[in-house]
Amino acid sequence: MQRSNARFVERLPLVLDRPAYAYGLTLLFSGAALLLRIAAEPLLPNGYPFVTFFPAVILSSFLFGIGPGIFAAIFCGLLSWYVFIAPFYSFVMNPAVAVAMLFYIGVVAVDIMLIHFMQRANFHLAVERERSRALAENRELLFHELQHRVSNNLQVVAAMLALQRRHVDHDVARKALDDASARLALVGRISRALYDPSGKGQDIRGFLTALSADVLEASGRTDIDVAVTAPHGLAIEPSVTVPLALIVAESVSNAIEHGLPDRPGKVAVMLEEVEGALALRIVDDGHGVAPDFQHDSSESLGLRIANALAAQLGGRFSLTPGANGGAVARLDLPARTAC
Repeated sequence: MQRSNARFVERLPLVLDRPAYAYGLTLLFSGAALLLRIAAEPLLPNGYPFVTFFPAVILSSFLFGIGPGIFAAIFCGLLSWYVFIAPFYSFVMNPAVAVAMLFYIGVVAVDIMLIHFMQRANFHLAVERERSRALAENRELLFHELQHRVSNNLQVVAAMLALQRRHVDHDVARKALDDASARLALVGRISRALYDPSGKGQDIRGFLTALSADVLEASGRTDIDVAVTAPHGLAIEPSVTVPLALIVAESVSNAIEHGLPDRPGKVAVMLEEVEGALALRIVDDGHGVAPDFQHDSSESLGLRIANALAAQLGGRFSLTPGANGGAVARLDLPARTAC
């Protein structure tokens, strides 16, 4: 309702391209003011010749601009002088009439000027709002194009690494190229999914669900059940979402590849918020890790990446044996990461 009223005010004065309508309606307002003053004559004390004409002048100025407003002021002033100021039905000038008319002229002049300046301010405000809207659309378009190009470039680099793999005979090198290609492709997909020029946080529940399904599809496994639980409506800062998504992808991939390489199983991705701090757990029911496993000293590139990303976010990453078997990858983040 407020927005609709604001748009109406910005369109004032009305019918600028058809001034005859504006002046015709001004005459109508003036006639209505005259009839209302005549009808109110028995109820009013002596004097008050202009009481019903002020609204007609204000309404004409507000709706149609300064020209019809001045016209209404002159016409209403003459009507009130002729009909309601003694000697009636004449334009006799005397000191009392002069004082009354000067009072009327001062009041309507102030009204018209205030309305005129208000409409000019509204006009400039509407122009600035339209300019801001155009700039916002351009920003969104440029941001979308930038995100699109970055994502495409990452996908191209991933494809080039995959092609280069065909010319490498060493198994370790081929595995490294495979991992690098997969990670670049994943970053490209994340970048595309996180497109949001407004800078608002990402709804993490839906995003993690889509990300986990993407990682599972990329693994080629159909016998793994991945479930995601997260607070409904929880949003994460854009600068945090990409590192968090990479850690989730690495942990889910690690659970599928090392924890469940040869049998069906389940992987649970659980995100909890406690007093603004975030706790992420990726739990699987696979082979698990040794009780004395030290993830900090592991040679796994994925674990080293996860540790580095956690440190970048000011958090801590760990990989420990599960209480009932399997493994638990845990990431603890400070309170500032939640929106």
